Amino acid sequence: MYRPAAVTRRRNPLGAFLLPPSAFFIRFNFPFWRLVFLVAGILQENKGMENGPERKVEGKREEKMRFCVTGATGYIGSWLVNTLLQRGYMVHATLRDPEKAAHLLPSWSSCDRLRLFKADLLNEGSFDEAVKGCNGVYHVAASMEFNVMATENIEAYVQSNIIDPAIKGTLNLLKACLKSKTVERVVFTSSISTITAKDSLGRWRAVVDESCQTPIDHVWKTRVGGWVYVLSKLLTEEAAFQFAKENGIDLVSVITTTVGGPFITSSVPSSIRVLLSPITGEPEFFSILSAVNSRMGSLALVHIEDICNAHIFLMEQAKAEGRYICGVQSYQMSELINHLAKVYPCSNIQRLVEEECGSAPSEICSKKLNDLGFNYKYGLEDIIQQTINCCLDHGFLPQIRR
Repeated sequence: MYRPAAVTRRRNPLGAFLLPPSAFFIRFNFPFWRLVFLVAGILQENKGMENGPERKVEGKREEKMRFCVTGATGYIGSWLVNTLLQRGYMVHATLRDPEKAAHLLPSWSSCDRLRLFKADLLNEGSFDEAVKGCNGVYHVAASMEFNVMATENIEAYVQSNIIDPAIKGTLNLLKACLKSKTVERVVFTSSISTITAKDSLGRWRAVVDESCQTPIDHVWKTRVGGWVYVLSKLLTEEAAFQFAKENGIDLVSVITTTVGGPFITSSVPSSIRVLLSPITGEPEFFSILSAVNSRMGSLALVHIEDICNAHIFLMEQAKAEGRYICGVQSYQMSELINHLAKVYPCSNIQRLVEEECGSAPSEICSKKLNDLGFNYKYGLEDIIQQTINCCLDHGFLPQIRR
C-alpha cells in the first residue's frame, strides 16, 4: 500500500529515487512518461526477472540470459529490444536521452525484464553498468551523419567530429565488455555501405560477398551521397575487429542491407526514407539511393524482423565468426521502383538510370549466413507493402485515391 508521506529509497533503471505517485505529481509536477519509466523499474526489481531463457553454469544455479543493446531508440535497436523481450531474455537497453524512449515503452513487451541505462559512447566507463552481468552485447548505436556542409578542411572536420568519436565510442563499449568478465560475444551492426560490387579496376563482380569491402581511399576521393556514413562504418568496424583481436573478444558483424517494414520509432527511419525516396523525392535520401545504385548496380533488402532475428541468430551460433551479409535478395533498381509504383501509385515517381552490369546485376550474396542455417521470413512484396502501410499510418505518406 502506498503511503504518500514516505519516500522509498530504491533506485530505478535510470538512477532516480522512486517516490510514490502523489509525490511526483503533487510535489514535483513530475511528467507522466517519467512515472512509466519508474514503474518499469519497480517491476524489474521487484519481480526479479523470474522468466526467461536460462543456462546451466557448472557449480552454480541456473542463470538467466541477459543482453545489452546500444542505440535502443533507433530503428533496429528498438525492434531488437522488443524481439529479445518477446523471446524471454532480460535486456539492458542503453540510450543517450531517456526522454526519446518514452514513446517506445507501450510498444515493448514484458518491461519487467527490461532495464534502461542512460549512457554516452564518448564517455569512457559510461557503459560499465549497462554491460555488467550481460552474456552478450548488441552494438547497434551509430552516427547517422550522411553528409556534411563544405568547409575549408572537410577531411579534418569529418575525421575529428564524426569518425574519431565513432571509433572512440565503440572502443569504450568494448572496454566495458572486457571489464564485465561475463560478455561472451559482441554482435556489431555494420552496413551494406561498406561493400561494393566493383573490383579495383571498376569492373562488376558477378557475386558480392563479405570480402568485397569498399576501399577507404575511394570514399574519401569520390564523396558520393552518404559518404560520411560509409567512412564512419568502415573505419569503426575495422577498429572494432582490431581491438577484439588484440584483446580476445568474440566479435561478429552483421552487414545490414536496406531495412524496411514496420517501425516503432517516433520518426521515420533513414533506411525507409532512402527506400521510399523515389516516391517522396527527398534530395538527400534520393542521392544516397543513387550512390547505392552506382556502387552496387542493385539494391538488397531485408525486413526489420529478419535483420533482428539474424542478430540474435549470430549471437547464439557458436560457429559464427567474422562478417555476415544479411539481405533476402538483391533487386534491379527498375524492379524495385516498379514495385513501389504498384503499391503506391503516384505521378511524380523518380527513376534512376540503370547501371550497365553486363547480362545481369551483381548478386549481393548472403550465402555465408544461409549456410549457417539462417532462414528469411519476408520477401520484396512483404517489405514494400508493410513499409508503405506503416508510413501511411504514421502520416509520412499522404493517403491516395485509387
